[in-house]
Amino acid sequence: MTAPDRARTELITRPEGPGRRRAPLSRRGLFAAGGALGLGALLTACSDDGDSGGSDGSGDGKSTGAWSFRDDRGETAKAKATPKRIVAYVASAAALHDFGIDCAAIYGPSQLKNGKSAPQAGSLDAGRIPSLGTTGQFSIEKYAALRPELLVANVNVGKHLWQLPEQSEEKILGFAPSVGIRTSDVSLVTAVQRYADLAQSLGADMKAKAVTDAKARFEQAAERLRKAAKANGGLRVLAVAAQPDALSAAVPDKLPDLRYYKELGVQLIVPKQPGPPGYWEKHSWENADAYRPDILFYDQRSNNMPLDEVARSKPTWNDLPAVKAGQVVPWNNEAQFTHAGYAPLMEKLADALEKGKKVG
Repeated sequence: MTAPDRARTELITRPEGPGRRRAPLSRRGLFAAGGALGLGALLTACSDDGDSGGSDGSGDGKSTGAWSFRDDRGETAKAKATPKRIVAYVASAAALHDFGIDCAAIYGPSQLKNGKSAPQAGSLDAGRIPSLGTTGQFSIEKYAALRPELLVANVNVGKHLWQLPEQSEEKILGFAPSVGIRTSDVSLVTAVQRYADLAQSLGADMKAKAVTDAKARFEQAAERLRKAAKANGGLRVLAVAAQPDALSAAVPDKLPDLRYYKELGVQLIVPKQPGPPGYWEKHSWENADAYRPDILFYDQRSNNMPLDEVARSKPTWNDLPAVKAGQVVPWNNEAQFTHAGYAPLMEKLADALEKGKKVG
């Protein structure tokens, strides 16, 4: 979700004009924007144009007629029928996929340099889904050619849709209704529920076995994590992200998963002086031992240094007690906000707490 303040993927803020409205593009303008790409090739990746039956926003996925959904920006997305051609930020697409809703295209960091799916892609086969751009990129021409019916993304600061280029945001939002789901300053269960609400409004079957099994596993993992935190109380956990010039400590209450783990009793270290906008506290590598946790939660997203590279190049990392004890747990700071996305991550943390020892 968020990354250290200096990284290119850090949260983007912009002034929000009061009462500003976004006018949709005309049909002529929409096709002019996408004509250069050739609609045929792109539309083969989309859902068909048949009448989907729509939804009135009641969330049962079965009702006919107009569709609407009030998002976490306080805005209501509306359509004459339930949207089918959906474009989403990669982690948002992964969340919808877990609930049974597939997207026509994605944007954001979906693949690593080795061709494997990025952590943000979750269970998506990212190489098979059309991409409108990676970190900080978004092809408006490709987006227009898809004739999108809905744009979905996380929201972290203000009303900005995560990783949508600020300079072209207004133009992008003119093509289709958009939905933003709050994924900062809320608990994990809140963010997961909001994606479930959106998926249900789009026609997801919330009684499908995959969905109910994932929820049951999530609840079991949460209870296991609660018990592990209580049984092995006193173990301090620090969530970090590594950059070439700094080791950054995460502020638990800003990030949904960390906030929820705190609610379950995990002793997460709270940085004392985070930088704006309040998500991370940066430390030079010379001061990497500022907190000396018992367990390190390591952000493994592609915009951070790989763990093996840190081990090779940062001696102060190797001197940390938690590293010496082998008590480093991979952390996906932008996992899809679903029960399926977070159950295995909670299990890994619970395992670390159950086996961990006081070393800090």
